[in-house]
Amino acid sequence: MTRQVLFIQGGGHGAHDKWDNKLVNSLSNELGPGYTICYPVMPNEADPSYAAWKAALMKEFDVLKRDAMLVGHSLGGTILINVLTEWAPQRAIGGIFIIAAPFVGEGGWTSQDIEPRSDFAARLPPGIPIFLYHGREDEIAPFKHVELYAQTIPSAHVRRLNGRDHQLNYDLSVVANDIRQLG
Repeated sequence: MTRQVLFIQGGGHGAHDKWDNKLVNSLSNELGPGYTICYPVMPNEADPSYAAWKAALMKEFDVLKRDAMLVGHSLGGTILINVLTEWAPQRAIGGIFIIAAPFVGEGGWTSQDIEPRSDFAARLPPGIPIFLYHGREDEIAPFKHVELYAQTIPSAHVRRLNGRDHQLNYDLSVVANDIRQLG
């Protein structure tokens, strides 16, 4: 039986086909056989809206298999984690993996679309392992954003990666290792 991984891209013109596809390729190569990665194109990636991406995610969630792994990069991670605070999964989720995600709220970025939250831990589905990854050399989402997430989700496993940029230097081996550890 193959394990399903849903990978949510970041925002910006060309994010799906020019940048994040390299992340998906790295993750797929590192995971090897036994994992199937679903990598949908999110609506209007150049000018993303929370409502549109949430609707797209809800459709993706409807077809998830039991114990699927959810991975979000950059704005895709921000939107994914926020949607999960509002949605009770119909099937068990195997793990949540958030890569280089901007934090919306006090100390982070502001958004007209996303409501700032300081209560992620209380609102996320219980019992699902959460992993946060951020490169110390990230010039798009400041490194302090992972610390803000870590403060609001104290049970999260935080991977602070030296020498890594916003795309984690296109090397998701650490993410793949964590996914494999969960099963």
